[in-house]
This record gives sequence, structure tokens and C-alpha cells, in this order.
Amino acid sequence: MAWLENVDRHRDEIASRYNERTRRMFHYYLAVCAGAFRARNLQLWQVVFSKGSAGRYDAPR
Repeated sequence: MAWLENVDRHRDEIASRYNERTRRMFHYYLAVCAGAFRARNLQLWQVVFSKGSAGRYDAPR
């Protein structure tokens, strides 16, 4: 939802770069993704490849 809110908040700033159809499609995409995460119907997987580091990888948070 934060991405969607940021895009909506800065709509006027980015309007010159994209046409109305693209803006609407991106807005729809972000709204659908937010809904799928909230419904727990979508997961995010990240794969980390690293050289020379044996063992486990601790992600910084």
C-alpha cells in the first residue's frame, strides 16, 4: 500500500513521463499486489547468490 500511496502522491511529478494508460495499469498492478499480499495469496521469495561465503547468509534488516 505504501508504493501505491507514493505513486498517487507524486502523480503530477511523474505524469510527464508516462501516458494515462500506463499510469492506470501500474496503479492497478500495485493495488492487485497489495490485495494479494493482504489475502495471503501471494508470497515474496528472494534468492541470494554469494561468492566465497560458506554457510548461511544473514540478511541485514
